[in-house]
Amino acid sequence: MLEVKTRTSYPLTTEQLVREEVKESAPKAVKEKRAKRGRPKGSASKNRKDVALSPFQTQLQGCIRAALKLVGVDLDIVYFVYDGALGNNAGLQSVTLTGLHLISKLRHDSKLYLPYVGKYSGKGRRRKYGEKLTPETLTEAHLKSEAVEKDIRTRVYQVQAWHRNFPELLNVAVIVKTNLKTGRTAKVLLFSDDLALAAETLIEYYSLRFQIEFDFRDAKQYWGLEDFMNVKETQVGNFANFSLFMVTFSRLLCGKMEGLDRGSMLDLKTTFRARKYTRRILNSLGKTGEEFLIDDRIFQAAEIGRIHAKAA
Repeated sequence: MLEVKTRTSYPLTTEQLVREEVKESAPKAVKEKRAKRGRPKGSASKNRKDVALSPFQTQLQGCIRAALKLVGVDLDIVYFVYDGALGNNAGLQSVTLTGLHLISKLRHDSKLYLPYVGKYSGKGRRRKYGEKLTPETLTEAHLKSEAVEKDIRTRVYQVQAWHRNFPELLNVAVIVKTNLKTGRTAKVLLFSDDLALAAETLIEYYSLRFQIEFDFRDAKQYWGLEDFMNVKETQVGNFANFSLFMVTFSRLLCGKMEGLDRGSMLDLKTTFRARKYTRRILNSLGKTGEEFLIDDRIFQAAEIGRIHAKAA
């Protein structure tokens, strides 16, 4: 779960993916193949919302529903943020079936089309696809922001566009970066099925996804996720969940302890280790009086190895 205001993530649930199953079912960003125009002879129209989910997407749905059940009705969860592995119709449908909106990324070479705005010819089905979406077809009306830093110009556009593999319009934020010296350009396509979501908010929510990497970093570096030797499924699940639980619990402790508001896991462990050693030394000397238990200066002197100085 990601908290927008504090830009902090909190692990809620984890499940193990078996390596062989990952290779078989984990989604990949696949380059689009050029399809022949028109419908094959004898084929019928298909409901593109009715898709077959891979084992990975089915398991992902279960994790989402489990997390929503843990949160309950106390928090209004609206969006599910994932990387480009869900940048396809099956990924979108797997998330919308849980009642959430998806925020993800499309391949940079995805073929998108502006909605057709011309007049109806009066014959046949109304045209759906207009011009192909390229940096050249984007107009000032689509431009939301522009900035230049170190000879790199960044323009952010927002447009509602069609993708031939998706059944409905997509809300797309197009980030175009141009090197003003060389003239080379690169673009990033972020999208959501929520058409009312502003481009700035869409980009901010997607960037928050990286906070999850900090959870795994802390779990590996400080709480044993990288070092445990369990091999059975239940034991692995318990240890992984415990490691990530300690990430959340330690952050709550940091917020409540004076001088640890910077959220340093190393400082937190150093503080508790030093206090434990100090108590044992004092007890071994027979110094168990209340003056040692309540005088915080004893613990301050023992907190050696902290990165951040304790607030005065």
